[in-house]
Amino acid sequence: MTTPESTTFIIIGITREGKKFRPSDWAERLCGVMSAFGAERRMKYSPYVGPGHYEGEKAVFVDGRLGEIEPMAYRFMRHFAQDNDLQTVDGVCPIDGRGK
Repeated sequence: MTTPESTTFIIIGITREGKKFRPSDWAERLCGVMSAFGAERRMKYSPYVGPGHYEGEKAVFVDGRLGEIEPMAYRFMRHFAQDNDLQTVDGVCPIDGRGK
């Protein structure tokens, strides 16, 4: 069961003041923190965190299940958005919806 503290959310690359977040590859860098080497010897994004676009802006999609599997990683993603004053959208767009 998902708790209110571990809902699916999106981090949007726009600050609350409406400024674009920099650097331009921030989403890929943030998702890289959650990646690992796969059997094919390539870095692979986590199935719970991935870059994409939301309403034309760079974004990171965070599946709420991450909060149940790895609470510290989930909190890291939440705090990243808060610390950088980034807009978030809670409870929508599961990770399968990246790029829409």
